[in-house]
Amino acid sequence: MSGGKRAKKPLWRWRSNPLRRRDDMIEAWIVLVVWAIIVVGGTFAGFLAAHAAEGVFARQRADRHSVRAVLLDDVPQSGSAARASVGRAMAKVRWTASDGSTRTGTTLVDTDLKAGSRIVVWQNDRGEFVAEPPSPTEAALEASLLGIAAALALAGTAFGAGTLARWRLDQRRIDGWGKEWDLVGPQWGHKTG
Repeated sequence: MSGGKRAKKPLWRWRSNPLRRRDDMIEAWIVLVVWAIIVVGGTFAGFLAAHAAEGVFARQRADRHSVRAVLLDDVPQSGSAARASVGRAMAKVRWTASDGSTRTGTTLVDTDLKAGSRIVVWQNDRGEFVAEPPSPTEAALEASLLGIAAALALAGTAFGAGTLARWRLDQRRIDGWGKEWDLVGPQWGHKTG
């Protein structure tokens, strides 16, 4: 160094610190990797999960179709608290299939309906009753929430693993300090008074 100027070191300025231990470098790399996983991996996992969910919902909208049906039995308001909160019950319905034949089956319908009520039920391509597919808006919202959940799950896992690794390094440093003190401590002993 000449003229009182210090040489600048890019990034990692403390790298040449004589007090730096190997565990300090390992810890710095752990923190860097954890944050990279959280930012890059979390973003990627979120987009991947949201895209997969959007694909599933789009297939559901394509595979499911509504069918007009007639309720064959009364569906009274349910007396049980669990069913009343849902507001739906199993009931027998009749509909006309795409080939013109009349069919009957059992599916979930709203409660408090009378026999003969016209309702809409949903079927898949095999003619099985299924739940109504989510609308594009509902699908987008649910896909976004699933993406956020996937990103948070990956971030939480990475953060937990990083915290565990750093805790283990701390334990190793404490054990090392204990061993060093066992060697040096007796040399410091002197009597006072």
